[in-house]
Amino acid sequence: MTEEKKKRTLAERLRTRYNFIIRKEENFEEKLSIRLSPISLFLVTGGLVVILIVLVISLVAFTPLREYIPGYADVNVHKNLILLSQKSDSLTVALQEREAYMDNLRRVLSGEPGRSDSGHAKRAEDTVSVNHTKKFIPPSHDDTVMRKEVESQNPYNVSLNNAMGSKSGANINDYFFFTPLKGIITNGFNPTKSHFGVDIVCKENEAIKATLDGTVILSTWTLATGNVIILQHANNIISVYEHNSVLLKKGGDYVKAGDVIAIVGNSGELTTGPHLHFELWYRGSPVNPQQYMAF
Repeated sequence: MTEEKKKRTLAERLRTRYNFIIRKEENFEEKLSIRLSPISLFLVTGGLVVILIVLVISLVAFTPLREYIPGYADVNVHKNLILLSQKSDSLTVALQEREAYMDNLRRVLSGEPGRSDSGHAKRAEDTVSVNHTKKFIPPSHDDTVMRKEVESQNPYNVSLNNAMGSKSGANINDYFFFTPLKGIITNGFNPTKSHFGVDIVCKENEAIKATLDGTVILSTWTLATGNVIILQHANNIISVYEHNSVLLKKGGDYVKAGDVIAIVGNSGELTTGPHLHFELWYRGSPVNPQQYMAF
């Protein structure tokens, strides 16, 4: 048999149709009859296999079943990573604020000026490290003459220094106090009746201001005094502001004299109406605020 006849015979066999018949065993009744050729059977079978493969791949790729396949990550991993990243950032910010608060508290207790932001120390360290790498340049003759002229002038300034960095030997009388609130005093300073401050009544929603430069050492709510904020100033001076409706500063914040720190309110049990209870303490003892400022 020649090669051409073999090819023709194979092609004819692939195209030859066959009957696939299903009969009932009892009476040989025909139930199903299908006419198929080998080539058509191959095409149908191949198509079904392709469809089955596509369905399996789709089922694995777009359903949670892919979690059970090695190499595929959990569908919630990306979401959890984002949440963990946000929590990490929040913890970093909170830690920086805590470090700034502790640094300010340490500086206040040692009589040094406070810092207004947590990044100040880092910038200062960077500046010092950079300055150490610079080559020292001696002052010129003109600069030396000008320095001597300035130093020979009157070193005293007409402005009063109420900053945190004032010298530790200063007395409370040497400070210029900023009036925290303008209003009418309804209850004055009376330590014999355990009233260690003054009660100031004014219009609603008036702003309360810091009396000196200082650091917030307490900003919270208590049952008796409501919203209360306490500032630590230089030379063991402390100012207390009670019964506020809103507190605008938090612990560790550094404020300047005249900065708004709270809003007048009527919070707490020890109050009969909207007012500010203001106390001034010097070296652990209460003093009469009316002796140092006009309300």
